Amino acid sequence: MLSRAAFLALCLLATSASAQSAPTPAAAPSAIQAQTAQAVVAMEEPSPGDHWTYEIRDEITGEVARTRENVITEVTPTEISVRFRILKTGNVGLSVYDHSWNIIREGSWRYSPNDGTGIQSPLEVGKTWPVKTNNINSANGSVWKRSGASKVVGQESITTKAGTFDTFKIETKFTGTNVNNPILKNEVTSVTWYAPAIDHWVRRTFISRANKRLNIDNVIELIEYGRK
Repeated sequence: MLSRAAFLALCLLATSASAQSAPTPAAAPSAIQAQTAQAVVAMEEPSPGDHWTYEIRDEITGEVARTRENVITEVTPTEISVRFRILKTGNVGLSVYDHSWNIIREGSWRYSPNDGTGIQSPLEVGKTWPVKTNNINSANGSVWKRSGASKVVGQESITTKAGTFDTFKIETKFTGTNVNNPILKNEVTSVTWYAPAIDHWVRRTFISRANKRLNIDNVIELIEYGRK
């Protein structure tokens, strides 16, 4: 989904060997970087068993709406299958992504060529790419078209419950129009902090307005991840 670079920040407290010993000097930045580099779980290439758990907070109510666990079940040259489970409720499902972490299929939805929420490698500040998709719900026949763009607006160090990561900050804006009823429109603004070292986003904001009225304002944040 590219050049990878990230680190998990740790703080180590140095103590003296005895009351008479001189204080141990603070580790040099290079030493700290070496220590944190060793702590990173290298996940640059997707593999079955890779997992990421996210806390999804509803900013409208201020409450955690749900916690979602994503686990890779299978990787092919073109697709990544991910089983998701909503903790507490136990609800499960399957999402199919391309190797840039765009969703291709999820439940009754099919996205052509994808849903436009992934990345486009190689990432660099200032890079842009279009978002143009057709979204079809096989259960009810609903069809939506999305049109917009994504842009890499910077690089930031982000800290979550899962650690501290070097990320690319990507802003995505698109408008979705209901083909069956064109007066229905959604305007979406999303910001994604993608960490190359773990091949995933560590934070994502998602704001959606239905016909100009706010109906979704979520913050999705990584709280745990790892490799089998």
